[in-house]
Amino acid sequence: MIRRDKTNYYLDIAETVMQRSTCLRRNYGAIIVKNDEIISTGYNGAPRGRENCSDLKRCLRAELGVPHGERYELCRSVHAEANAIISAARNETLGATLYLVGRSAENGEIIAAMPCHMCRRMILNAGISKVICRKTADEYDIIDSDEWIKNDDSLELLK
Repeated sequence: MIRRDKTNYYLDIAETVMQRSTCLRRNYGAIIVKNDEIISTGYNGAPRGRENCSDLKRCLRAELGVPHGERYELCRSVHAEANAIISAARNETLGATLYLVGRSAENGEIIAAMPCHMCRRMILNAGISKVICRKTADEYDIIDSDEWIKNDDSLELLK
């Protein structure tokens, strides 16, 4: 038996969490891990008490032709990263690692996941030190969240 490496093990768990996603366009799952313990999990879906897009059988962003990565204020969902952060205490997220997996809801293909600008801000405020994003079934990117501070791409919007 070949033992799965620990990073892909946690990404696989995030992928299982992703199966609860209710988005009609893209499904994401996230877990926060600290000291080899899962602190919290999250998937993208409507806020508690509101109907999910999968229940409504419609997506406003898709209907309006909004490209991926734009106009999140039109989306009903809370992102997987945000849901994982909301479910954890800040003292647990300080120095933790967030694992993120995404798939197309339309064809099931893995999406090279990357937190959006809003989620990056939440990750920084939560004190999460690393983000690991699945690229393929076995490949991933490791991002040191300090890089988002050093290379503040939000300053580009001010120019």
